[in-house]
Amino acid sequence: MPESHTPGPRLLDRVRSALRTRHYSRRTEEAYVGWVRRFVRFSGARHLAELGDAEVERFLSNLAVERCVAAATQNQALSALLFLYRDVLGRPLTLPSEAVRAKKPKRLPTVLSRAEVAALLGQLDGTAWLMASLLYGAGLRLQECLQLRVKDIEFDPGQILVRGGKGGKDRVTMLPGVVRGPLSAHLEGVRHLHGRDLARGAGRTTLPRALARKYPSAAADWVWQYVFPARRLFVHPRTGARYRHHAHESVLQRAVADAVRRAGIPKRASCHTLRHSFATHLLEAGYDIRTVQELLGHKDVSTTMIYTHVLNRGGRGVLSPADTLEGPSAPGGDVRRWGNAGGAGGRVRPPVQPNP
Repeated sequence: MPESHTPGPRLLDRVRSALRTRHYSRRTEEAYVGWVRRFVRFSGARHLAELGDAEVERFLSNLAVERCVAAATQNQALSALLFLYRDVLGRPLTLPSEAVRAKKPKRLPTVLSRAEVAALLGQLDGTAWLMASLLYGAGLRLQECLQLRVKDIEFDPGQILVRGGKGGKDRVTMLPGVVRGPLSAHLEGVRHLHGRDLARGAGRTTLPRALARKYPSAAADWVWQYVFPARRLFVHPRTGARYRHHAHESVLQRAVADAVRRAGIPKRASCHTLRHSFATHLLEAGYDIRTVQELLGHKDVSTTMIYTHVLNRGGRGVLSPADTLEGPSAPGGDVRRWGNAGGAGGRVRPPVQPNP
């Protein structure tokens, strides 16, 4: 399989242009362009006009059989190629997408107990603690937290406006009381940093879509600044202007991974685990699932329903049939337990005496 051949910049530019015209997110754009590049390399030096359904199926099979990628990864590659042929090349693939899409296994999300969340947060401090507390206390996704602007935080009603979340949807979630004081102090520090940037001729930030052209001075306004700015300025490659973007996602990802290890939590917990724990703990507290759905920004309540399965994990609240047996005692035990032994309604039966 030749690896030297790469798709020309003209094709990739056309893919990017088509994605931006349809308002796909930046992360989707990066993923789709990457899959187009891999597909062209996999197919060798052949022109795309010669490649069709058979080559796409071989590429997807190679991902599953040789590369052993996850079903979600294979489906993302398929979506990218369907977009390429339909919206860029103008000749849609004829293969039925449902027939070649890998079936995703149904996995239960990893959820931390309240004690484990407290232990994790106890290993963090400063900005990392503040960001992780918002992930857990407001149910934010990592990118939603990083992309918060000053104007999105409303202290008086105690709420956070999430702009352009997953699927381009806006929503409102709560501002946890425990973070109000630290967040207010943090914003004072960010405002001081913004003032210093302005004094140095910088102080501008990136704006979504065409707002920079519509409101030329908005990029330097305080309300548009990121709540969690990056430590360093970056220089725009075309204009040479200095901007301050939001913090990189790896900053919090590394901090949370280190905190999980130091806290001794025996789970593969990540930033997104805090969001899962937010939803599960709300349902445990008796909140309506529709309310939780709105706070999470799920399009369909069936997505939120997965957390009800987490609540029942391990048969919590269900009496095991092993606890109702009337046979001999367990090996090494001198008593037999009935029902919820030692608890409410439980009875302890004396050991069975052997026949003389």
